[in-house]
Amino acid sequence: MSNPRFIAIMAGGVGSRFWPSSTNERPKQFLDILGIGKSLIRMTFERALRLVPGDRVFIVTNGKYKSLVMEHLPELPQENILCEPSMNNTAPCIAYTALRINSIDPDAVFAVLPSDHVILKEDEYIHKLSQAFEFASTNAGIVTLGIQPTRPDTGYGYINFQKNPEDSNQIYKVISFKEKPDIATAQVYLDSGDYLWNAGMFVWSVSTILDSFKINAPQILDVLMQQVALYGTSDEQAYIDAVYPDTQKISVDYAILEKADNVFTIPADIGWSDLGTWNSLHAYLSEDNDKVAVGQNIHFIDSKDVIVVSNNHKHVVIKGLENYIVVDEDNALLIYPKSDEQEIKGVVQGLY
Repeated sequence: MSNPRFIAIMAGGVGSRFWPSSTNERPKQFLDILGIGKSLIRMTFERALRLVPGDRVFIVTNGKYKSLVMEHLPELPQENILCEPSMNNTAPCIAYTALRINSIDPDAVFAVLPSDHVILKEDEYIHKLSQAFEFASTNAGIVTLGIQPTRPDTGYGYINFQKNPEDSNQIYKVISFKEKPDIATAQVYLDSGDYLWNAGMFVWSVSTILDSFKINAPQILDVLMQQVALYGTSDEQAYIDAVYPDTQKISVDYAILEKADNVFTIPADIGWSDLGTWNSLHAYLSEDNDKVAVGQNIHFIDSKDVIVVSNNHKHVVIKGLENYIVVDEDNALLIYPKSDEQEIKGVVQGLY
C-alpha cells in the first residue's frame, strides 16, 4: 500500500511586485490576474484535487488571510488552513506543515506547491508530481520539479543536476543550487543543458523532511516541537501563535536544500510561469511582446510593448506609449517603464 499523500499550498506571500493590484489586504494569489474568472489560488487548488482528495489539501497562509482562503476555497475544511502569526519565510512554514501532517500520519508523503503559479500543460504536471510522490514514498530523498529553461533568465535560481538518472523515471541527483545569475552566467547554464529553473515545488516524506530539519535547521524544530502533542488539537493555533514568531526567518532553500545531500530533481516541461512580475504576465499573455489589455474598455492607439490592467469600469485610452506598465486600481495608479520594473517593490515600500 502506498504512503498517504497530502499537498500543502503556500499562500502567505504579498506579491508586492504586482502592486497596485496585489496589496497587503488582497495579495496576488487571491487575484484573477489572468482575467479568466478564477484566482491563482483557486487554479492551484483545482490542480491539487487531481492528485489528492480535498481533505488532504492544506493551505498555509498568514492568519490575516484566512477569510480570503475561505472565500476562494469554500469547500476546504477550515481545519486545513494553517495560519502563521508572522511572516518568517518558507522554512518555518514547511516545518510547521510537516509537524501537522505528522500528527495525522507519520508515514505520509506531501508536496509543497506555490499558490500563485500558472501551469499550461496540466496532464504533464500531474504526471511529474505523481513520479515525485512515488519516488519520495520509497526513497529518503527530497524531490523538486526543475523547469526546463527556455531562455537565459536572470530572475530565477538554477538547479545543477547530474545527467545520469537515479532510476528509469528520469529522476536526477542534484549537485547544487545556484542563486539568480547575471545574464552571461545564465547563458552558460542554458547552453550546458545541466541546469533547470528552481520553481519551488517539492515532494518529500514527513520523516525525510523532519530528519533534514533536525540535521540542517535544528533551531526551527527546537521552537516548534516544545509541545508536539498539541498538533492536530484545538490548542494548536494558540500554541503556534505563541512560539512561531520565535522561529528563524529563512527560506527552505537556504535552511535545507543548499545543505542537504539527498536532493533529487525531475526535469519538467509543464508550461510553467511564476507570474512574478508585470513583465512576466505580459510575456505570458503576448508571445510577440505587443500590447496586452487585462480588463474591459481598454483602447490602444499607436502603442506597442505595453501592458494595461484596469479592474474597474472606466474607459482607458492609451496613445503613443511604448515599453510601459499601466495599472489602474480604485486606490492607486501605476505608470512605469517596463525596463525599470524591479524598482517597483522598493518604491511601494516607501509609500506606506
